[in-house]
Amino acid sequence: MSVTTLYVSHPSALDHQMPEGHPERSDRIRAVEAALEKERFSGLLRESAPRAETETVALAHPVPYVEAIIAASPRSGYVQIDSDTLMSPGTLDAALRGVGGAVHAVDAVMSGACSNAFVAMRPPGHHAERMQAMGFCLFNSAAIAVRHARERHGASRVALVDWDVHHGNGSQDIFWDDAAVMYASTHEMPLFPGTGAVGERGTHDTIVNVPLRAGDDSGIFREKFEKGVLARLSAFAPDLIVISAGFDAHRLDPLASVELDEADFGWATRKLMENADKHAGGRIVSVLEGGYSLDGLARSVTAHMDALMGR
Repeated sequence: MSVTTLYVSHPSALDHQMPEGHPERSDRIRAVEAALEKERFSGLLRESAPRAETETVALAHPVPYVEAIIAASPRSGYVQIDSDTLMSPGTLDAALRGVGGAVHAVDAVMSGACSNAFVAMRPPGHHAERMQAMGFCLFNSAAIAVRHARERHGASRVALVDWDVHHGNGSQDIFWDDAAVMYASTHEMPLFPGTGAVGERGTHDTIVNVPLRAGDDSGIFREKFEKGVLARLSAFAPDLIVISAGFDAHRLDPLASVELDEADFGWATRKLMENADKHAGGRIVSVLEGGYSLDGLARSVTAHMDALMGR
């Protein structure tokens, strides 16, 4: 079966400006775009991320929270939302299009318009809890995509697999009581935000945390991903897999100390595709999270997209 992969982005991702020296910078998207300009990616479907409405964001965040973030958007300069999460004049549109892009990708995959999709927008989202922005994140796009698949497309079970090197406390918070969503995360501990212990399992035992230690390499990651994530995923048998695709576990990344290579992200992608082929008609939606070494990010996205495209 031929694989058709959708790539979703929007120029607004560059307009989310951060102060000089902030790791979550516009050059991250430029690095992704440059990587995907290679001839090998000429077969990608490419579409622009639409802007999400408040009711879409409210699939994972209460309306008063969404309205408060919208109201905080500055006309100039920066607004400090928490200690490391800021908004510039271009942030709100980028964040809303990040949500809109993730939802658009779900629509395309669930309708059969494409086999799988990758959404490259910023700011990232997986640290955004129901009522709290943090860790560079305002709206949890991946979590909203999961809820959209459930509520608008009738998916009975959705898995959200997060391999960002930082634990997705926001996604865990949103799905803690949700028996229909499996949230599985590999992440370095101890590291920001401090959550993600093995014992954090959720009300219905659908939260799966697989901590890594500083210095863990490809062999350890692959073993833990197989035993900790893939075995549980097979038992859960999701109708759709959403990936919180952070690439900051790459050995070049300045914000963490896990020693993965780009080939590990390609491997993990193919393993998730095998599960999706068995249970979910091949349906995968991947949403960019972290990744702060521009070289590591470009290499990792290349490997990830090669896998999604069936290479």
